[in-house]
Amino acid sequence: MKSVMKKTAFLLLMAVPAAPLPEVAAGMVDDPLLAMVLADQLELRAGGGNEVLAWDAEGWLGYDLNKLWLKTDGEYSDGSMENAELQVLYSRAIAPFWDLQAGWRRDLEPSPDRDWLALGVKGLAPYFFDLDLAVFLGDGGRTEARLQAEYEFMLTQKLILTPEVEMNFAGRDDREAGKGPGLTDIEAGLRLRYEIRREIAPYIGVNWSRLYGDSADYALDEGEDIDSWQAVVGIRTWF
Repeated sequence: MKSVMKKTAFLLLMAVPAAPLPEVAAGMVDDPLLAMVLADQLELRAGGGNEVLAWDAEGWLGYDLNKLWLKTDGEYSDGSMENAELQVLYSRAIAPFWDLQAGWRRDLEPSPDRDWLALGVKGLAPYFFDLDLAVFLGDGGRTEARLQAEYEFMLTQKLILTPEVEMNFAGRDDREAGKGPGLTDIEAGLRLRYEIRREIAPYIGVNWSRLYGDSADYALDEGEDIDSWQAVVGIRTWF
């Protein structure tokens, strides 16, 4: 009799649907809302008798596939803003490690202000190259393109050497903004950082920039340098 009762109880338990896990019952999902802010470069550049405070930062808010991105970079020198840019982008994951991005870019400095439609892709290429490619469409038929590439050499678990390069192109002449058609400028840097913690890493390095074509001619007409080397010291942080 006891054996029959045990078998009956076992069959009844197998027939009852499993109760949801506490996390599921509480409404938790596998794709939570997350956020991140990264100040990739916050640094002082010195060279040629000039000191510049420069920054390059970005942040995002969203889910695994869909995010809102903010990007900003610029330079501050001699009590005034020399360059400043802001981008607000919608980002959609299209492949592992790759996002398609679209949105708005605003050139805050130098004058005149420009607004652009931004379209690009951002991700991790083979051999772990971090790439950011974008095209920008402005009013009056203006077009620009930008390529940014970065690589990290892990010298130790805490010491990291990072070479990077940025190239900018313009589709037509825009003398008001000091840009000529074709390749307008290249900026390259080499930075060595030490991660006190993953979120806090001071660094030192060098930065080089050069203008090309008509962009260089416009700068020379204004008495500006077209080629510069600068020593840099700064901090990289994220949270």
